Amino acid sequence: MIADLIEGSLFREVTAILVVAAVVALVGMKLRQPLIVSFIAVGPLVGPSALGLAGTAEADPHLHLFAELGIALLLFLVGLKLDLGLVRTLGPVALMTGLGQVGFTSVFGFLICLALGMDWVTSLYIAVALTFSSTIIIVKLLSDKREVDSLHGRIALGFLIVQDIVVVIAMVVLSAIAAGQAAGTATSGTGGAAGEIAMVFFWGAVMVAASLAIIRWVATPLTRMLAGSPELLIAFAVAWATLFAAVGDYLGFSKELGGLLAGVTLASTPLRETLASRLSPLRDFLLLFFFVGLGAQLDLGLVLAQVPEALLLSAFVLVGNPLIVLAIMAALGYAKRTGFLAGLTVAQISEFSLIFVAMGVTLGHVGPEALGLTTFVGIVTIASSTYMILNSHRLWAVCEPWLGWFAGRPARREDAVGPVGPDYDTIVFGMGRYGGGIAQGLAARGHRVLGVDFDPTVTKGRGGPDLIFGDASDPELVAGLPLGPVRWVVLAVPPHAGGMQSDDPRLTLLEALRAVGYRGQTAVIIQGPDDAARMHVAGADLTLEPYPDAAMRAADRIAAAHGKVIPA
Repeated sequence: MIADLIEGSLFREVTAILVVAAVVALVGMKLRQPLIVSFIAVGPLVGPSALGLAGTAEADPHLHLFAELGIALLLFLVGLKLDLGLVRTLGPVALMTGLGQVGFTSVFGFLICLALGMDWVTSLYIAVALTFSSTIIIVKLLSDKREVDSLHGRIALGFLIVQDIVVVIAMVVLSAIAAGQAAGTATSGTGGAAGEIAMVFFWGAVMVAASLAIIRWVATPLTRMLAGSPELLIAFAVAWATLFAAVGDYLGFSKELGGLLAGVTLASTPLRETLASRLSPLRDFLLLFFFVGLGAQLDLGLVLAQVPEALLLSAFVLVGNPLIVLAIMAALGYAKRTGFLAGLTVAQISEFSLIFVAMGVTLGHVGPEALGLTTFVGIVTIASSTYMILNSHRLWAVCEPWLGWFAGRPARREDAVGPVGPDYDTIVFGMGRYGGGIAQGLAARGHRVLGVDFDPTVTKGRGGPDLIFGDASDPELVAGLPLGPVRWVVLAVPPHAGGMQSDDPRLTLLEALRAVGYRGQTAVIIQGPDDAARMHVAGADLTLEPYPDAAMRAADRIAAAHGKVIPA
């Protein structure tokens, strides 16, 4: 009935999908479910198997276009935060972890599929499909949790990029095979595949070189010229992101990598934060259509016929992928907690997995049931890993006792970030503008200050107090700090939004300090009177509210300049 009302009108179709998405998201919010899960649930509901409001990418190209724009903007915003120096630092672990996970999942996934009675070609296709993780979803979740800049977030982004490159190569090979089949010559297909891959790498190198030239000579002058008009700046940013995505797609590698490069070219400009804040709402709106399209591909008939196989493969992805990442990162000298949090980001398959198997169906290598199985695994793993990532810190607390095999391995990569001496009298968690200012001010007044931050870029190149990498929500970190002579611990870390997000790191840290017998005092940044009362109940001795405190300080200075000092 509804499908008949909207037939022939794209406007009515989009309106109906938005209304359904808003209602489902509202219900999900009342049930305290992640927004991504609600949006994925909208897909099958509006898809061909239910209401029939939306179709697949082939049947509904207009909605697919919206999804592609959202993907380009998402990766553009990721690129805006990408530090090239850190990429060089984390390159080896990203490469080894990415390739190691791809190899592990391919081999064992292939064996599992054979054991389930599939032929070797179908087993190979599905095994390769299981290796790809969704960069789009992971970046969205890490952004919501404000963990893109954390060490495990940056490592995860690195090996997701490695996976994207593997995806590109796999699809180029399939495309070349298809071209060879169309020509009726299998041998030319093999040679053509090698040539296609070589051309992709060549044009990729050209595009990277062009991006570096833009960073060096073009980006900053161009954005300064556009800064006078906020509307023009946003239009330019969208055009820039989609241009690079389109060029990347035309040259043979993915739109995602093109959009990422677009962001990297502007990451060194003074307007990158302005661009990020203004584009975020548009990105979230357009990504709705990506999630709707993902769910709309679910064929309920094929799914119900393969439930046991899908659940087994989903369990393999949800458990096996994080464990292999954890093992590789432990071997490379990273703390097991960092490896665990990074490993959770590969506990799902990607939208590229569906595209890869769909290409196999088109070529006649596998049947449609393989696509149905892969789609079901995608829905299960994406929904499950969303909960796992949003509750990653709680999940770590539950799983840590069972990960004893990884214990005793020195976290060389993280311990080496900065010096830790025995004679600090103040420790500041969170070295952003506010926390860093407190640390600098105390150090200037003669205090011996140790700064701790979860962003490895903050811990380098700063003068003043000693700086180390550390996560305020990691109890192991607190146990290893020299707390004996410390009189004050300052928690300048922001609280999480709550709901399905991880626990408030301030409460976690206060509890960890009590657990190790810390006898000094604590100061905590807060957001309003209710938050202050909650922190005092948790044991905070002093609460700091940045904006009101700064306003009172400004008022004191202005009044002093008039000769009227306001009493404290």
